Amino acid sequence: VQLQASGGGSVQAGGSLRLSCVTSGRTFRRYSMAWFRQKSGKEREFVGGISRSEGRAVYSDSVKGRFTISRDNAKNTVYLEMNSLKPEDTAVYYCAAEIDGFLSTRPNQFDYWGQGTLVTVSS
Repeated sequence: VQLQASGGGSVQAGGSLRLSCVTSGRTFRRYSMAWFRQKSGKEREFVGGISRSEGRAVYSDSVKGRFTISRDNAKNTVYLEMNSLKPEDTAVYYCAAEIDGFLSTRPNQFDYWGQGTLVTVSS
């Protein structure tokens, strides 16, 4: 299984970006999906996750109300819509997949990872 993340870039504070993560294979519906981020010199942290079928989502407190995670099972793709971006959102963003999982938030619970996409927010 391969995850390919894209959509990162540089934006000014207050701006928006949309990240995408395409997953290979035919079992995307079995994956609970999530986005994590890793700031320079820090540990990887949970950003948001979405369940396999009904699309229930959870978010970290730091992004709640600004970020929205969604998925398109027909396209094997999960998205992260990021609005009202702040300089502290600057990080490498990773998508992750957990087989038959449900809204996990710890990195060690996930089975597959994308390569990361850099988001830089300037003030």
